[in-house]
This record gives sequence, structure tokens and C-alpha cells, in this order.
Amino acid sequence: MNEHGAAGTAGPIGILGGTFDPVHAAHLRIAQLALDVLRVTQVLWIPTGRPGYRDAPVAGAAHRVAMLRLALAGEPRYTIDERELAPGASGYTVDTLAALRAELGAQLPLVLLMGDDQFAKLDGWHRWRDLFALAHIAVFARPGEDLPPSPAVAEEGAARGDRANGAWRRHAAGAVIRVEMPPLAVSATDLRERVAQDEDLSAWLPAPVIDYIARHGLYQDS
Repeated sequence: MNEHGAAGTAGPIGILGGTFDPVHAAHLRIAQLALDVLRVTQVLWIPTGRPGYRDAPVAGAAHRVAMLRLALAGEPRYTIDERELAPGASGYTVDTLAALRAELGAQLPLVLLMGDDQFAKLDGWHRWRDLFALAHIAVFARPGEDLPPSPAVAEEGAARGDRANGAWRRHAAGAVIRVEMPPLAVSATDLRERVAQDEDLSAWLPAPVIDYIARHGLYQDS
């Protein structure tokens, strides 16, 4: 895992944000598919502080970053970016993308990675239409599951289409790319409840993360 930022990267960068409370198998699957299918050269993991669209994280920022480091160890194409945890950070994805774009230049393709459940509600995000001027959006959808987006998001997605055969790579931003993702029914909320009930988590969490949670007594009151 690389923790020295994205500068100098030669190809497209995938951006995966979230509370990672805790980081789990679905997050890791999305990142791996971004490397294998989208052929991004790096995945930037951005833990957020207190997102405006959901409850505050249960574990503190230091714990969530520590679990990320454990889960991502050994993969040099993964980088943790802690900018949204800084004091005064807005936490809005559009602001983070704008900052990355200013740092990395106008030409480098950026790909915002998200599940189809997030994309379906994208119009609830702050300045959501501006996201398309800053990055492509890769939507990871489970085969056989159809989560219809809101009318506004559906219209925007249809207009931008799914640039076939990697054509999106010739542009810095603006495409909607759909990636099929094998079914993986897991959520951080469910996992926190399983921790509290002392259930086996080995199918969903890397062993070092399980050990960290146990050592620090995280999520016992979930």
C-alpha cells in the first residue's frame, strides 16, 4: 500500500470514499474490480469524517484509518488519503474531487467508484451534477439486481451513457461506466451488529481487521 499520495500516477485513478466503519469485503471487491476491469493504475481510498447524508461513524477516525491500513497492506496500488478527516474539511465529494483535480491536472482521468445503491440516490449529494465535470463515475451493479435511480439521475446517466471499450480513458471526466459485480450481501451496519453478537466475521473482514476490532473492543455496543 502506498500512502504518499497520487502525484506522479501515469494512468486513471480510482477514488473510493466512505466511512469504512469497518472496511469490508464489498469495499475490497470494488477496488479490485477497478484495478482488474477498469485498469486504473491506483485506487485512492478516502475515509470521510461526518458525512451529511448518513449517521456519523461509530469508530473514531484513527481506528478507521488503522483498519484501512491493515486491510490494504501488500497492495502498492492502494493509497489512503486522509484529507476529509482534516479539521474544517467539508466532507463533500465535489470539494474533494475539485481539490484532486487542482493537484493532478485537467487531463488525468479520475473515476469515482460507487455501488448502484449510491448512484441511485446521487441527486441527494451536494452539487451532484458538478461531479461529472470532475470525474467519471463507475457504478458497480450486482447481476440480476435492478436498483432504479431517481428520474434526474437516470436522465443524467442516459445522456452520458457507458463509453464502450474503454473509450472513457481518453477523457478526464464525464462518463458513467457500469461494472458488473458478483453478489456480495454485506453492509457495515450488519457487520457491527455481528461483532456485538460475537459472530464469525471471517467471510467479510480481513483477519488483521478482525483482530484489531477485538483488541480495541470496537462495536461492542452496536
